Amino acid sequence: MSSIRSQFSKDFIFGAATAAYQIEGSKFGGCGESIWDHFAKNGGTENGDDGSFACDHFHRFEEDLDLLVDAGFDAYRFSFSWSRLFPDGKNLNIEGLDFYKQLLDAINSRGLRPFGTAYHWDMPQALGQLGGWTVRENAMRFGDYMGFIARTFGDGLENLVSINEPWCVAWLSHYLGEHAPGLKDLNSAARANHFVCLGHGLGVQAARAETAKPIGIVLNFTPGRLDNRSDSNISALERYEAVTNTWYLSAVTKGEYPHTALSQLESLLPRNWQRDMDIIRDPIDFIGINYYTTQMLKAGGQDFPYVETVDRNLPKTNMGWDIEPKGLTDAINLVSQYAPDMPLYITENGMASEKSISDYDRIKYYQDHLDLVSKAAQTLPIKGYFAWSLLDNFEWAFGYKKRFGLVYVDYETQQRTKKDSFKWWQSELVHLPA
Repeated sequence: MSSIRSQFSKDFIFGAATAAYQIEGSKFGGCGESIWDHFAKNGGTENGDDGSFACDHFHRFEEDLDLLVDAGFDAYRFSFSWSRLFPDGKNLNIEGLDFYKQLLDAINSRGLRPFGTAYHWDMPQALGQLGGWTVRENAMRFGDYMGFIARTFGDGLENLVSINEPWCVAWLSHYLGEHAPGLKDLNSAARANHFVCLGHGLGVQAARAETAKPIGIVLNFTPGRLDNRSDSNISALERYEAVTNTWYLSAVTKGEYPHTALSQLESLLPRNWQRDMDIIRDPIDFIGINYYTTQMLKAGGQDFPYVETVDRNLPKTNMGWDIEPKGLTDAINLVSQYAPDMPLYITENGMASEKSISDYDRIKYYQDHLDLVSKAAQTLPIKGYFAWSLLDNFEWAFGYKKRFGLVYVDYETQQRTKKDSFKWWQSELVHLPA
């Protein structure tokens, strides 16, 4: 029986991914309060959970990197914490600087390829209080911050991502209210939609001046589905796709926002927003695709984009998300339409399972999705795949209730236990003696 590796080219990269706030422990090393700490304190998360301790990766990163090597992964996708490096949004925290230098050295010394992300959602609360992503000044501050990342760490990185999942940063957080800062305001969401894109563009320009390493962005995709193609449902799907799947993709590749979304949002965008589009579309070297699920839709609801979700008789993850591997193919094809020949990475793919160690459902999830990635990679420039996630961790608004890891974490003792899915990856990636 052939291994996963044999289904891909020899230079295809397999890795696992994490994010700073979800694993490091913000209580340690002089880290400042982030917008997620503030959100959790004010009832935004399950049980008031936050990332104070998380997986204590701050103290245990050597052990965690050894797990990556043991599994046979080629690369590690991680993020820098803005609130750890600049706790008040202005002044550098030397402990934070030293931590990331040590982390990067440890990654490289193990022969792992470091895929860095400048922003995975932990803006300093000091900047959140100044308007967060709804103000231009913080987009400019992000540009400066990303320039610092590139200047300070660029030599040790394989490549650098600006922002992870702008849709979550802007729409989910400012309109749907499910992530920090927890707003449910279309005006704020429209402004955040634009300034997150501007922050990306400014960050790319600043980083480009500091490093020759490839620079990109990571976008999440949740393709919509219809079982009834009435005119009203087709229009609803077009609105959904515009705000969920193509707003950021179109902005960074074409320098324009989808007309279907602009018809509702343009009046809410910052004055003279069009002048920023050349910055937003500053050339990038790759796009990361995060994919988990699809949604069945119909027209309805009282609020823009006037769509409702429809339940389907599909297997679901422990997040309640439908399992539909073909959605990943659809996401890959969508990005390729907007950016032909652009190198692509699958930067997150995985599932929450209620199984603690014997997570056979997660193994099947990976098998089914990887099978489609291997087929797509035969004709498209897909360069790598990252499993989400190496460790069970702080799952944002769900606190510690949902587990995505290949490694089980006992949060009381911080003991790590390899799940069956970890051992499956190991069997596929490492030539173990019989």
